[in-house]
Amino acid sequence: MLEQAATTRAVGVADGAFAPGHIGELTRIVPFEMVDEVLAETRRVQRRVRLVPARVTVYLLLAGALFAGLGYRQVFDRMCAGLADPVPARPGGSALRQARQRLGAAPMKALFDLVRGPAAATAAQARWRGLLVVAVDGTLLPVPDTTANLAVFAKQRCNNGTGGYPQVRLTALVACGTRAVIAAVFGPATTGELGYAGRLTDDLHAGTLLLGDRNFAAAGLLNRFAATGAHLLVRCKSGRRLPPVARCRDGSFLARLGAVTVRVIDAEVSITTSRGARTGHYRLLTTLTDPSIHPAAELVRLYHERWEVETAYAELKSTILGGRVLRARTPAGVEQEVWALLVAYQALRTAMADATDSVAGTDPDRAGFTVALSAARDQLVLAAGITADTGIDLVGVIGRHVLAQLLPRRRVRTKDRIVKRAISKYNARGPAIDRATYKAVISINMLTTDP
Repeated sequence: MLEQAATTRAVGVADGAFAPGHIGELTRIVPFEMVDEVLAETRRVQRRVRLVPARVTVYLLLAGALFAGLGYRQVFDRMCAGLADPVPARPGGSALRQARQRLGAAPMKALFDLVRGPAAATAAQARWRGLLVVAVDGTLLPVPDTTANLAVFAKQRCNNGTGGYPQVRLTALVACGTRAVIAAVFGPATTGELGYAGRLTDDLHAGTLLLGDRNFAAAGLLNRFAATGAHLLVRCKSGRRLPPVARCRDGSFLARLGAVTVRVIDAEVSITTSRGARTGHYRLLTTLTDPSIHPAAELVRLYHERWEVETAYAELKSTILGGRVLRARTPAGVEQEVWALLVAYQALRTAMADATDSVAGTDPDRAGFTVALSAARDQLVLAAGITADTGIDLVGVIGRHVLAQLLPRRRVRTKDRIVKRAISKYNARGPAIDRATYKAVISINMLTTDP
C-alpha cells in the first residue's frame, strides 16, 4: 500500500556488502525498512554478514524481474554500476544461487502481501458509481523443463501427448484502471482457473464489483464470490437456461443461482465501420438488480473493462518477460521467482498510479508500462533516486517519464483477436491481416429475451 511504501527519512545507499541492495527509484516503494521487516518476520535475516546478505538477495530477485533477459550475475553488475564506492567483492554464480536458496520464497510472498492492493488513484476511471472495479482471470507461465519442475508442473496436453514447457497457472484479481494486483495465487496448471479463483474470496468485500468471463459463471463459484459482499458482473453462455423469477422494465429479468439472485442482461453489440458491420450477442449476470440505479446499457459498456486483467498479463509476460521462460529450475525457485515478478510489477504500477494521480483528470490507462519499465531500469543502473530527500517526490523520475509520454486515449477495437506471431511460419496469418485503421461506431441494443 502507498502508506507502507513511502519513506520519510533521508538515508543514503547502504554501506559495504549491503550497498548493492536496491532497485533504483523503485526502492522508495519497496524500502529497506519494509524488506528488513519481512526478513525478520520470516526468520531469514542472516546470522553473519555474507558476501550476499539477505536484504541484497531480495533486491537481486526484484532486479532480476526487471531484467528478465539477464543472468543473475549480470543483474548484480547493474545493481553495482552506479554505486560511488566499489563493492568489496563480486560474487560468483554459485554464491548468488546459494543466497537465493537460503532466502526461500516466504520473504517474497510476505513482501507481496505488503505492496499488493488497488493503488491509490482518485481518477474517476478507477471506480464506477462508487464501486471499485476489479477483474479476475488466469494465465500460464512457462518454467524450465527440468526433472525437478516436471515433478510438480505439468506440460500442456496436445493431440500427440504433451508438449512445450511445464507451466504454472497464475490467477489474480486486478484493479481495472490502474491494473494493480490486489491478490494472486498460483500453482500447477493441472488445477484449473476456477480452483485457484476460489482461493481469492478473502480479498473480495463490499464496495467491490468483480468482472469475469464465461469461465467464471459457474453457480457454485458465483455464490462464493457473492457471499463476500462483493457485487458481480460476469458473462455467461447465451443459451444458458435461467428461469426468470421477475421481469425488469428495461428488458432484463431476475433469476436464481443457488442462494443468489442475479439480473440477466441480454444485449446485441454492433460495431460499424466503412467495411460494414458486425454484431455479437452478450448475456451478462449481475448482482446489481435495480435497473434504475445501475442501467443495463452502462453495465454492458462497463464489462469491456474486464480486458484490463488481460492487459496486465500481457505486461507481465510480453513486456517484462519478453516471452521468456522463467529462470528457476526447481519448484521452490519458481515460487520465489513468481512472487518477485509480482512485487516488481506492483512497484511499477504504484509508481505509475502516483504519476497519473498527480495530474487531475489523467486516465491511468494512458500511462505507458513500457515507458515506466525503461525508466525504472535506467534508475536502477544509475543507483539513482533510491531514497527521498527532505521532501517526498511521489512522481519521481519514473513518473515524469510517464507523464511526458502519455499514451493516446484508447481507440475503439475493430479487429478480432488473432495469432500475430505463430510458432510455425506455416501457421502464420500475417499476409491475410487487414492492418488498416477505420473509424468505428459501437451501438448497444438491449434485448427482451424469452428465456
